[in-house]
Amino acid sequence: MATYLRTASYLCTKISIDLNDEERRSMTIRDSLAVIFRQALEAAVEAGDLTIDEIPEPSLERPREEGHGDWACTVAMRLAKVAHMNPRQIAEHIVNHLPENDMIASCEIAGPGFINVVLNDSSLQEIVNQVRREGENFGKGTLDTPCRINLEYVSANPTGPMHVGHGRWAALGDSIARILRHAGYDVDEEFYINDQGNQMNVFADSLVVRYCQALGEDIEMPEASYGGVYVKELAQQIVDEEGDKWLSVDPDERRAAFREKGYAAMMASVKETLELFGNHFDTWFSEHSLFIPDEQGKTKIDYAFEAMKERGYIYEKEGATYFRSSAFDDEKDRVLIKTNGELTYFMSDVAYHYDKMQRGYDHLIDIWGADHHGYIPRCQAMMSAWGYPDALEVILGQLVTLFRNGMQVRMSKRTGEMITFRELIDEVGTDSTRYMMLSKSSDQSIDFDIDVAKKKDASNPVYYVQYAHARICSILRKAASERGIDDTLPTDDIVSALDIDGADVSLLEHESELALMKKMSEFSEFIAGAARDRAPYRLTHYAQDLASLFHSFYTNCHVIIEDEALMNARLCLADAARINLALTLSLLGVSAPSKM
Repeated sequence: MATYLRTASYLCTKISIDLNDEERRSMTIRDSLAVIFRQALEAAVEAGDLTIDEIPEPSLERPREEGHGDWACTVAMRLAKVAHMNPRQIAEHIVNHLPENDMIASCEIAGPGFINVVLNDSSLQEIVNQVRREGENFGKGTLDTPCRINLEYVSANPTGPMHVGHGRWAALGDSIARILRHAGYDVDEEFYINDQGNQMNVFADSLVVRYCQALGEDIEMPEASYGGVYVKELAQQIVDEEGDKWLSVDPDERRAAFREKGYAAMMASVKETLELFGNHFDTWFSEHSLFIPDEQGKTKIDYAFEAMKERGYIYEKEGATYFRSSAFDDEKDRVLIKTNGELTYFMSDVAYHYDKMQRGYDHLIDIWGADHHGYIPRCQAMMSAWGYPDALEVILGQLVTLFRNGMQVRMSKRTGEMITFRELIDEVGTDSTRYMMLSKSSDQSIDFDIDVAKKKDASNPVYYVQYAHARICSILRKAASERGIDDTLPTDDIVSALDIDGADVSLLEHESELALMKKMSEFSEFIAGAARDRAPYRLTHYAQDLASLFHSFYTNCHVIIEDEALMNARLCLADAARINLALTLSLLGVSAPSKM
């Protein structure tokens, strides 16, 4: 292995070419290194050491093993064919032409041609100023090409209260939306209301029966019905408010009225629960609206059907109308209209997704339950039929199993039925519920331990992270108090009053300080990766790592000390960690308390 040292007391002047001060300050460490390595490539070509027609953008990645440095550049291996040279030899030429800079402490050529980079402490120390300068915009990305996304999730049927699975999708969808926006995407959140199908009539009929029973009639629930306690409670509410006025009403009129009453009550419950959980949808889309004619007398169903027919993917067979989905790798063609003229559920989905694209979205993301896995190919086929082969992305949310005292919990103490999402929130709280729901990848099931989620100690991961944030706020209050500053002010005002912006962060040299700064320097990558892979769970891991590193820093490096210069530098580091923790939690939809 060969090791090369490249150190200097000033930032390479070439880095500032074509960049103003603000642009240069906002560059990530990865971006800054990419500039340096591109300059090295240009210099190697100019010197005649490399012969290539086009200089590629240098690729940088984190080494898998910490002992291999802070970053690894792999461009030498990519150039081997075009440069007709051994990649290790290319790597040597690149390293030999690295411009002087204050970022790189050393480079090591390893393996087939990796250039492993160890950063100067100053590169990490600058992250403190960057976090504090950028605040809630830290780690924010931009896209070369704007992308407008429709993110549809939860979409619970308005026939009953939300279950715990809906809660996982609520947490997942909201956090994905937050992360995508932070990464530069334009995202609209949408709830699809299934208010058209026969299940609404079944719900209405169930409500009618419970209403009649509440008024003393001897009538049994039909076999196909909703038998939950909530139906009895809603029926009793109608009795309390309107008495027996519906007993003598025409059955069809009564069913229509009870259908509307049931729908309104369930949607109010859903919206109230989601509002409590912190979800805010841009659109509540009614399935029923797909069937309402416009001024031309056409429904959204008609428009979607005609668009598919124009492209030649509709045919009739034995009195039914089919979509030729097998042309797009679906296992068989799908029925859109039955022989009796009734539309299938799939026809509604066809129209709904076509309508989304007509609203100007570039990409659609749907979050479904795992039991809908087999439904994906036909839906992606319909998108391909309209010429949008890659526009629909489906995320499947796996099951949530509740545990209490080490035993699986199925039933609510109040109703004797399945625990609802609202009951879980009421018992555990929004923050713990969200954090636990986001703690694993969406393709993994979750064992939700209610006892752990309620604990106020380090065994509860969200409490552990929130406590780190609260501890930082406590440190800042203590520093303020010792300087005669009102420590009851909001934390941001306390930080402003401490007047530590000009602190000398080069004093932050302890390994605990450097480790904390290094973790903060990785935040932009975590955001980009979590956005790309729709993986909020990675931010729960990041938050716990950051909290752990802060606790280590707090243990090993006293902040409130006599050395005022070092104290100010450490206050800046603590404040940067506070900002980074709060931002991470906000992207998960979790609060960052200043006191606990």
